[in-house]
Order: sequence, then structure tokens, then C-alpha cells
Amino acid sequence: MLPRFVGRLGVADAVTIANAALGFVAVVVATIDIALAARIILLAAIADGLDGILARRYGGTDAGPYLDSLADVASFAVAPAVLTFVVVTGGLEIEFDAVTAELLLVTGICALFVAMAVTRLGMYTAYDISGSYTEGVQTTLAATVLGAAILAGETHPWLVLAVTGAFCYLMVSRIRYPDLLARDAAIMGVVHALAILVPDFAGRTFPYALLTLGLAYMTLSPWLYWGQTERSSEVDVHGNA
Repeated sequence: MLPRFVGRLGVADAVTIANAALGFVAVVVATIDIALAARIILLAAIADGLDGILARRYGGTDAGPYLDSLADVASFAVAPAVLTFVVVTGGLEIEFDAVTAELLLVTGICALFVAMAVTRLGMYTAYDISGSYTEGVQTTLAATVLGAAILAGETHPWLVLAVTGAFCYLMVSRIRYPDLLARDAAIMGVVHALAILVPDFAGRTFPYALLTLGLAYMTLSPWLYWGQTERSSEVDVHGNA
């Protein structure tokens, strides 16, 4: 007897499910090789964008939006929170043989990141999925910024913790972020792929470039991107969340 999803799910859904699996792999790898874990999260972000392209090309399914948000919980909520936890506790040399104020602070912020990411994903699926913009920083963008920062060597523990804490608010803020035009998404996608494939090339050029593009979109696009008129060619480089 075939599983019940046979004939009900499409190729885009398969990529979405692979995205969730990559999130789990990133969590496992984080305690062994933090740079590799960051690359896996960035790969999951590419999968998150690819499933949207495939859904538009071959058609989506009724389960697609729900699968997308569930997968993003693994890849862009839990996995980046674990990355932050490992980087910060390692950088501060926090021991785990006793509960300390520093350990409680790091754990609390990472747990809040997961909670706010899940909240944002639920709000997106309910209210933003059909529009040309979304409210709050995308979970994929937050994970991308954290992953790119780690690959770029920007791993000062208090800085990483502060950025993670800031995302806890930004993901559920009312700031409107427009969908990217196709050409802009393509540029960012190329840089994204190069940051994964050759992160150490020319002094970590591509992770720094990806980090710069991500921060530029996050800080400037709500105010400077609305003049675009080519709405018909927009795609969301950060998938559905």
C-alpha cells in the first residue's frame, strides 16, 4: 500500500520537505562544525526559494503553504537558534555543569527567537501569503544574515547574541518588506550560492557580500523599494516566509 502523500504532493513539496531535513542536519552538525552548519542553513534557504519557483512552474498543492511553514520552523527557527547558542556559549566559554546567568540569558534569547519565528510563520501563512509584501523580517532572511555572518567570521559572541535578540522583535514587527523583483532575486541567489560553494574565496568575499545584501534589503527596502513598477515579475527570494 502506497503512502497517502503519493499523488497528492508535487515536486515543489518534495523540495520543501528536503528543506526541513536540511534544518535537522544543520542542528546535528552545529556542535561539530559551525561553518558547515551555517552553509547547510544557507542551502536550505536556496531550497526555500526553489520550491516557490517550482510551484509556479509546475503548480502547487493545497498542502504546500502548510508544508513550507512547517519546514521553515526546522531550518529558519530552530537551526539558526542552535547556531547562535553554539557560537555564543563557545565564545563565552560557558560551562554546562551549572546554571549561570549567562547560560540562562543565551538560552532565553535563543528560545525567544524560535518562538517569534514560529509566530511570524503562522502570521504569514494566515495573512500575508497572497500579497506583494510581508510584515516583519522573513525568517529566511534572519537565518541567512546569521549564517552569512558566521561564514564571514563575524562571530563575536555578544554581537551574535544581540543580532539574534533584535530579530526576535523584527520578525514580528509591522515593518513592511516588499517582494523582490526577479532580477534582484537572481543576483542575490548567485551570491548566496557562491557563499555556500566557496566561502573562503578572496578573504570570504561572498559571505560578506551576502551579509551586505541581506542587511541592505532589511534596512532599506521598506522605504526605498516601493517605487518599482514591475510587480508582475516579482518573486520572493526568501520563499514563503
